[in-house]
Amino acid sequence: MKRIICFFIALFLLAFPLCTSAYETAKIYPYDVTIEKCWFTSAGAEYKSDGSAKALLLMEYSTGKILFSENETEHLPIASVTKVISTLLVVEAIDSGKITLEDSVTVSEYAASMGGSQVFLEAGEEMSVNDLLKSLVVVSANDATVALGEYICGSEAAFVELMNERARELGCVNSNFVNTNGLPAENHYSCALDVAIITRELMKHKMIFNYTGIWMDTIRNGAFGLANTNKLIRFYKGATGMKTGFTGEAKYCLSGTAERNGMQLIAVVLGAETSEKRFAAAKGMLDYGFASYSVIAPDSPHLEPIRVNRGVKSDSPLYAEEISILAEKGASEKIETKIFIEDSLDAPFEKDTCAGYISYLLGGEEIARANVYTAESVSEVSYFSLLGEFMSSLFFKE
Repeated sequence: MKRIICFFIALFLLAFPLCTSAYETAKIYPYDVTIEKCWFTSAGAEYKSDGSAKALLLMEYSTGKILFSENETEHLPIASVTKVISTLLVVEAIDSGKITLEDSVTVSEYAASMGGSQVFLEAGEEMSVNDLLKSLVVVSANDATVALGEYICGSEAAFVELMNERARELGCVNSNFVNTNGLPAENHYSCALDVAIITRELMKHKMIFNYTGIWMDTIRNGAFGLANTNKLIRFYKGATGMKTGFTGEAKYCLSGTAERNGMQLIAVVLGAETSEKRFAAAKGMLDYGFASYSVIAPDSPHLEPIRVNRGVKSDSPLYAEEISILAEKGASEKIETKIFIEDSLDAPFEKDTCAGYISYLLGGEEIARANVYTAESVSEVSYFSLLGEFMSSLFFKE
């Protein structure tokens, strides 16, 4: 029965071929993923590039540490992976209250004119921010991206200016954006490192995972189907996002994210020769990261209150900031802890004043540091405070 069903599906696909272009296009389901095979192969705790991509990078989310890289700062076209920073600006606008998911956006003629991957918005059509964001993330819709950029900043040009400004704020010195969506344009480029940095910032907004994890969904009240261009979502255990891209110039690109056992990784692939090699490279880096490393959230050692000089209180409680430690698997039991705290603090000081740090060492080398802070403010003792204490001792003695 399965063979018969597959035969008729194949006939249908041959009779009605999908339209293709130089860009990854939005697809209305059902489409070929219904019979797509899982093309991943197993990999161990090692990753070696086969040279099929122009740039690669693997980053751990909580620490931002790079676990593998190749040509990570080379200026390259990144196609629709550009939409990682477009998406970042959208979710920042939502989280700040500037816009809401329920807002209705009227599509401009310019936004509706975008080519490549799209959801075929029409000029004058109204669509919610929620559905436009879903279209942007799931099928990489260029028209939806421009519509959101115009809604937030008034024009695509103003939105692009904000994209570049935000990139500079994040320290992305090897990026320059000319449009919102990554369609081919002169002087529009980024690099694997910057893509990872921007992806990491986007991951701080947990709402985005409500969209990046979608495999199939609809807009326009169910009339238009969406299927994710990121095959990792369907075929890689723990995959959470983030963005694919393809043009003839950029080739196959990806910023892929995944989480296992509390550790989140970001794998960036730029300029891969084929779509299969793009996903295989991402999968190989992710496999390597998950097999080789783990993230440890160390328990804070007991901290005695710090002595206070000339304060209304003689001491102040302390606390250590929460940190994550990235270490090779099996190394957690070998991590040593050393505490470096000031002998005392002079009043006055505010709550959260740094009083020292905890050093975490592996093999005698520091691999992480957690600052130690005061848990309360302490005022300086004065004539009036001393007088108040004296009067209290006279009149309120038990």
